[in-house]
Amino acid sequence: MTKPTRSIVHAGRHWLVLAVLTVVLLLLAGRTVFLQILDTEYLKAQGDARYLRTTHIPPSRGMILDRNGEPLAVSTPVDSVWAHPQTLLDQGHSWSQLGKILQIAPSRLRQLCRKNREREFVYLKRHLLPESADRLRDLEIPGIDMLREYRRYYPLGPYMGHLLGFTNVDDVGQEGVELAYDRHLSGIAGKDRVLKDRFGHIVERVERIQRVVNGSNLRVSLDARIQFLAYRYLRAAVRSHRAKGASVVVLDTNTGEVLAMVNEPSFNPNNREELLGSRFRNRAVTDVFEPGSTVKPFTIAMALASGRFGPDTRVDTTPGSLRVGRHYVRDVRDYGLLTVSRVLVKSSNVGAAKIAMTLAPQPLLDMFKSLGFDETTGIGLAGEAAGSLPARRRWRPIEHATLSFGYGLSVTPLQLARAYAVLANGGVLLPLSIVPVDGPVFGTRVMDAKIASEVRRMLEGAVSDHGTGQAARVERYRVAGKTGTVHKVTDSGYADDRYMSVFAGIAPISSPRLAMVVVIDDPRGENYYGGEVAAPVFSQVMAGALRLMNVPPDLQPAPIREAKGGDTGV
Repeated sequence: MTKPTRSIVHAGRHWLVLAVLTVVLLLLAGRTVFLQILDTEYLKAQGDARYLRTTHIPPSRGMILDRNGEPLAVSTPVDSVWAHPQTLLDQGHSWSQLGKILQIAPSRLRQLCRKNREREFVYLKRHLLPESADRLRDLEIPGIDMLREYRRYYPLGPYMGHLLGFTNVDDVGQEGVELAYDRHLSGIAGKDRVLKDRFGHIVERVERIQRVVNGSNLRVSLDARIQFLAYRYLRAAVRSHRAKGASVVVLDTNTGEVLAMVNEPSFNPNNREELLGSRFRNRAVTDVFEPGSTVKPFTIAMALASGRFGPDTRVDTTPGSLRVGRHYVRDVRDYGLLTVSRVLVKSSNVGAAKIAMTLAPQPLLDMFKSLGFDETTGIGLAGEAAGSLPARRRWRPIEHATLSFGYGLSVTPLQLARAYAVLANGGVLLPLSIVPVDGPVFGTRVMDAKIASEVRRMLEGAVSDHGTGQAARVERYRVAGKTGTVHKVTDSGYADDRYMSVFAGIAPISSPRLAMVVVIDDPRGENYYGGEVAAPVFSQVMAGALRLMNVPPDLQPAPIREAKGGDTGV
């Protein structure tokens, strides 16, 4: 190739490259003009995709108030700490200070950030104490920020633990009233569209997408004063008798409202370290037991309804035992000839069995079923047990006999309290409620009013000097009730030395207002009878409840006798 030809080729390449570069520059310039002037939405969308975010604004959960307006659960604003992992990893000198404030080992914080280094957001600690949050703000550590949330606080702590339940760290109801009314209490979170920088910090709030709707307050039927009394006296009884556990339920017999529901051992819902499954079970609605002699009033009611028995009908309990097939039904001693009323006063198993076995088993089973012993009360608390009744089949005589005095069926403390409310209000089974009842209450009649009145009179004798429930009496008030002492069921059958001690009763008799059940599980002291262990708790709680509710006394105090010679003494 000659030298002129080679120069022409080089010149051609030069102009070709120049032309290509010129075209590329023109294309870039045109694209820039198009994006910056003609089509600005594209770049804006791309920027927004990287920095525009939707944030949620947590609502404040509604308060729970007792029937008198006393706060039982409130939500308080707190700060939660979050981090931009990659930024925080570059701040190695801050690990020690951060760990000290959050009470988390620095090594654990580093591990958490390394594991989530590709993410823009990771929680370090939820619901930080206010003083710790202030100290952390003062440090101004890059990559660390706060998020406003709410934490549930329960002013009465363990007094209300089982019934109120608690919320989780996200303020969602988990147990008790908090779970049952979660939708009513929780509200609706708000939404904001915001601009964030590369560290995740909010630079600007662009717009409100959805306004926050705070949860509604909830007034419950509980009376915090009665709840406190029940907790105080039940706890003392459990400690005194070294019992495994216990429950108390107090109902308004006119409305079916729950005024108090206490279990022991309790737990403090403010302390999340105590929130273990074995501790927050509401025994009053989840645990079933054989009610023993506390169902004898309903056996007697069934007998009165048959027309074959009256309050003064005589029943021979001699010699204090009754052979039924290969088994024996026994009393603590030979009561001899008793009236039907005295069978209840003396709590005679032999008398109850003879009365029941005079009639067919079905009426007794129907009586228990009408009281709701094999179905939940419908109160709305999670985990409520339905109890059980024997299956409808051919009965063995011993099963008929033992059912009459409370073996062979199972109930919860709440079910038993509702059954006694039937005796109190003239034979009507009321729906139960944990929120105040407005207006008239309509129930289902399951017992004749005259029979309910007769049984109440008999039960008043059961707490007299001649009955087994003397310790349940309340000064200046007429009280009716029944003791129960039931052998506990173990893997090997009924235990000889382990018991459920029970007392169920109503007051005042002239115009019944309250029904109460006390159940003491496995008392291990010297005393274990229901009249010795459960009845005193009934007396203490009932006395306080009647006075707090301004229920007028219906029993006149005994007159004070003057000493001879006019000396009144000291």
